[in-house]
Amino acid sequence: MCHQTVSLVARELEAHGIATVVLGSALDTVEYCGVPRFVFTDVPLGNPCGQPYDRAMQRANLGLALELLATATYPRTTLWSPYAFPGGDRWRANYARVDDSNRESLKAAGEARRARQHSGSK
Repeated sequence: MCHQTVSLVARELEAHGIATVVLGSALDTVEYCGVPRFVFTDVPLGNPCGQPYDRAMQRANLGLALELLATATYPRTTLWSPYAFPGGDRWRANYARVDDSNRESLKAAGEARRARQHSGSK
């Protein structure tokens, strides 16, 4: 979901007395919207809890969010997650890159993913 949408919904919920924590990776957008509590995960967009299928990382980031919910003492608190994608920042150079070197493999991966989704398996 869009970081801006989530942030604005969080602000509206907070205005009605419902506490929120946003988990996300668009630091500038979420902080600009001014959410009360934010756990920043420095990972590719679409993976706010951490690496797909890495349940330990996802649980740890969820734990950070719950801890922040319980302990934040001032508004607009941002907590940076210490967890990172494997390989450090290497994902940044290739994030959303499509060129002649990877076009066919990305196309094949997308077709395989769609076939798995259509069949109901992971």
